[in-house]
Amino acid sequence: MSLEVRRVITSRERRRFVDFPFHLYRGSPWWVPPFVADELKTLSPDRNPARDFCEAELWLALRGGEVVGRIAGIVNRRANERWEQRRARFGWIDFVDDEEVSRALFATVESWAAERGLTELHGPLGFCDLDPEGMLIEGHEELANLGAIYNHPYYPEHLERLGFEKDVDWIEFRLHIPPEVPKKLAQLRRIVESRVGVRIVTFSTRKEFTPYVRPVLELLNSAYQDLYGFVPLTERQQDSLVKTYFSMLRPEFVFVALDRDDELAAFGITGPSLSRALQRARGRLFPFGWFHLLRALKHGKVLDLYLTAVRADLRGKGINALLIDQCNRIAIDRGLVEAETNHELETNDSVQGQWKFFEGRQHKRRRCFIKNVSPSCPVE
Repeated sequence: MSLEVRRVITSRERRRFVDFPFHLYRGSPWWVPPFVADELKTLSPDRNPARDFCEAELWLALRGGEVVGRIAGIVNRRANERWEQRRARFGWIDFVDDEEVSRALFATVESWAAERGLTELHGPLGFCDLDPEGMLIEGHEELANLGAIYNHPYYPEHLERLGFEKDVDWIEFRLHIPPEVPKKLAQLRRIVESRVGVRIVTFSTRKEFTPYVRPVLELLNSAYQDLYGFVPLTERQQDSLVKTYFSMLRPEFVFVALDRDDELAAFGITGPSLSRALQRARGRLFPFGWFHLLRALKHGKVLDLYLTAVRADLRGKGINALLIDQCNRIAIDRGLVEAETNHELETNDSVQGQWKFFEGRQHKRRRCFIKNVSPSCPVE
């Protein structure tokens, strides 16, 4: 049967685009489904505030009417301006183990990028830095995290055959939580609090945390500005994040550090792992998905380290150790026994150095690939 690559136009086709991984990874003990409603919102041209500055198209590969692959092409104009690049992104890439399918999908996106006068294609990336990014190249027999890409081991092999090369790698760690805070870490925290004049503020209710939400997002924008491909979140993106995600945070797993003037110096956002719960919920809150999620929030044993950031003028002064100490205390107080780090650039020695206080292993590696494309028209 012949292969067709079809541009996604209708809402029904967009739903098929979102549903494809549920078929491709059916029965996998490692893949964690996303929230279907969140995926549809992110991919909707009318509901994702990043579309204010991003152009995007979605495509499905079909054979005999059945979906055998998908891909998104994205042009983030703000990223290209900020980093002085002429790049398109690919994301939401999934395909069966068939080179005809992968070749057709990427040929479509490469042609689309070239028509816009762009010279490089890189990914997998999303619309912004908080979308899933990085193709898994190590750790295929490790449980995926909420909001992280999982892919079959054959994916990177296909990309390499298609001429893609490594641009950057991110790595992740699985850490053992000791029954007591390491003495050296606790001592370092006391020194930092005394010398730098910072203090940790914790929360019991969302209302207590609410005044810090906007400062946290502003700090995220400034602290992450030099990370690969990052573009500061706009006001509309911040509004969307607050509405969609901050209401879901457990306040006891969130904390901030304030300086002597009570200004925000750093923050940490963590939470019990929802990976197994999402597998049971199959990406849906209703009718019973909420039950699995609530159970994980109350009885989970793994802590996910979602986001941390330190103000630029306080870097190199031990604030990271203070944040890690607080994460450790949260985990111990709630009976959690392991922690999963967020992905971090392999060259980020300052972040990776903080894991020296714990037994653990680097268990995942993900990659952003890149390939030159030939532009067929000038940039508009």
